[in-house]
Amino acid sequence: MKKSLNERLAILSDAAKYDASCASSGTTKRDSSKSGGLGSTEGSGICHAYAPDGRCISLLKILMTNFCIYDCAYCINRSSSNVERARFSVEEVVWLTLEFYRRNYIEGLFLSSGIIRSSDYTMEEMVRIARELRVTHKFRGYIHLKSIPEASPLLIEEAGLYADRLSINIELPTDMGLARFAPEKQPANIRKSMGELRLKIEAAEDPTLQTKRRQRFVPAGQSTQMIVGADAANDSVILGTSARLYGSYGLRRVYYSAFSPIPDASKNLPLIRPPLMREHRLYQADWLYRFYGFGIEEITESQPDGMLDLKLDPKLAWALANRHRFPVDINTGEREMLLRVPGLGTKAVKAILSARRYRRLRLADLARLHVSIKKVQPFIIAEDTTPHRLIDRLDLRARFEPKPEQLALL
Repeated sequence: MKKSLNERLAILSDAAKYDASCASSGTTKRDSSKSGGLGSTEGSGICHAYAPDGRCISLLKILMTNFCIYDCAYCINRSSSNVERARFSVEEVVWLTLEFYRRNYIEGLFLSSGIIRSSDYTMEEMVRIARELRVTHKFRGYIHLKSIPEASPLLIEEAGLYADRLSINIELPTDMGLARFAPEKQPANIRKSMGELRLKIEAAEDPTLQTKRRQRFVPAGQSTQMIVGADAANDSVILGTSARLYGSYGLRRVYYSAFSPIPDASKNLPLIRPPLMREHRLYQADWLYRFYGFGIEEITESQPDGMLDLKLDPKLAWALANRHRFPVDINTGEREMLLRVPGLGTKAVKAILSARRYRRLRLADLARLHVSIKKVQPFIIAEDTTPHRLIDRLDLRARFEPKPEQLALL
């Protein structure tokens, strides 16, 4: 029997939950109230995710279908999986997006899909959805499409004209892991698609000779996702892969998704999922690499197994392992070292550099910046504190570790 729209929506929205790369940040601002049409990239609604600037966002996050011709061992929608299947038509996805937006449930669309018939056929259907929304219905909201690596470059190029962001999943941190768990996918083809997309994005950023305007092409850039914990790659390997992806393909974000055990899984896959804290620590380390000037080897060198410390955030763990570089004087220290002080973020460091031009700063000044005094005090010198004894304390790590909790028996 044919499933109802509500039944298919329940299946395909649940199937999309395994894709983590659905933030709607970095795009250009558009407002239909000024230019006509429907929707906006700036707005409010039911929140499903957070942008890097802290803004709550809401997206209709669905698969076009969970049918798939591939048999990736880690994927619940693989061809050999015994899951309930469903599929939306192009018209149904367009209708759902518009109706959800009119009810103020969402700000945009995140659309992915299993591979049906072929990569080109699947990508063509997704492009049709984006084109219908943009051209026919004048939809100005956010659109994120998960592009298919094997699809025709012409289809990817057309998708970039309508989507705010495109993403191609790298899947696993190593080529060896992908060959083991998803032999039908070719890492070289994935990287080739990323490279071609980067060239198109960079070409669109150059103004044309005639109009001096830049072409609108994937204004929010491209992103990717890696599954964490499905293979034996440690955090050092994962972050090293991320660094190469950022450098080689100009990615806006690398998303980390903790492996989730699936029914009827391969015996080569783990029986339990990795701790969610590992995923969280990878995001923190990723931030240190991108915005705080840390090298990947610095972030992971304190642990002999190449794994991040689950009890402490990576910046604090690095500081404790490099006590000889502290304390840092907030009134004279260089920006690069201030960024390495646990508890000081980029905004706080910017405010410190601005304020100290006029007077010497005290701990109370940091408190006004909403900085945790307990966290920064052992690592800084201020006008009213010189904590040389604090930094040498043997129990300094214990001061920051989470308190032990009694485990529940039931």
